[in-house]
Amino acid sequence: MADEPAKIILGDTAISAVERTARRRWFGRGKDRRPLPFTHCENCGTELTGPHCAQCGQAAIDYRRSFRHVIVDVLDSFLNWDSKFFATIALLIVKPWRLTNEFLAGKRVRYLHPLRLYLLASILFFFAVNYGARGLRVDPSKLGPKDRAEIEADLKKEDLPPEARAKLEKLLREPSPPPAPAVPSPPASSPPAAPSPSAGSTAVPTTKNYGPVTDRPFVVFDADTKSSTPFEKWIEARAKDKMGEHGTKMGLFISTLFSNLPYMMLCCVPLFAFVLKVLYVRRHTFYIDHLIYALHIHTFFYIGIMLIVLATIGLNRAVPGAIAGSCIALLWIAFVMQIFLSIRRVYRQGWFISTLKFFTGGLIYLIVLFLALAATFFITLVLPSD
Repeated sequence: MADEPAKIILGDTAISAVERTARRRWFGRGKDRRPLPFTHCENCGTELTGPHCAQCGQAAIDYRRSFRHVIVDVLDSFLNWDSKFFATIALLIVKPWRLTNEFLAGKRVRYLHPLRLYLLASILFFFAVNYGARGLRVDPSKLGPKDRAEIEADLKKEDLPPEARAKLEKLLREPSPPPAPAVPSPPASSPPAAPSPSAGSTAVPTTKNYGPVTDRPFVVFDADTKSSTPFEKWIEARAKDKMGEHGTKMGLFISTLFSNLPYMMLCCVPLFAFVLKVLYVRRHTFYIDHLIYALHIHTFFYIGIMLIVLATIGLNRAVPGAIAGSCIALLWIAFVMQIFLSIRRVYRQGWFISTLKFFTGGLIYLIVLFLALAATFFITLVLPSD
């Protein structure tokens, strides 16, 4: 234990040397040796003694130069491109609990801010989700005359968004399905007499036949089913407007719903921190500490899901099915174990208590996510289109 401070000092020295070498390699000269572009602050006029003004804090940056240097400054300010980004991502994947413990212990200069890291991972994750959701669209070969008439009526609306108008026009340009062959009618005969309901029996309502499963519409608003309350009538009208009477605009509705998911998840992060606050109320931990862990673990969730999906695609193409399935299952087990170990290492409790709180907190948060998803679905349904 005596040589532990020496190891830390040597490690810090090695990291600093690597960072200076990387700066010289990628950007020509190190930032520490770059002369200041001004002698006085452009904002308040105070004499500069470093890269930032001691009076107002404005950075001494000259933007009247080549575009390459401007891009470098933008990347450095948003991602801290000089090794913070890669060090944070690597530590988050390998040991997510250590990233939280380091930040709460005050060792923050080496890593990205938790909120900035979360926003970056959220943008990448939901961009991939929206890209994958592009395949959710209505098959044009199943559009009937009524569906086409409905789409033409929607196109006449002046407040229709340009993107939605383009999608509907493309859908309308597809060729109509060939008419179904006429089914020969049975020979004329006297129809069987319908049994008359007796006085004591109740009439059984007849059910409608919508044809084979592959030809049925996704959503059907039955005209025979009368809404009982004004609220139900209003919801039905909104559903018809957003999804189409026969589900012809369901793909557009789902893409709109997916575009609202990032806002939903951003609102769920503080709720997850509140769940942790309730579970660990006896530890007298500040709410902000729970919020830091919530941001880190959600970021780990996004990055882990993206890596597992990419690994699944690669394994399914490279190795046989049984081996690929076993590797994918191991990846998911490791993913869940990382989350469990992060809870145990951050809150420093025993295996039994950590396991109990892991499943209890997970169940509560699943309920929170379900309610948030239902609220997002309802808000997407009732809000008017842009």
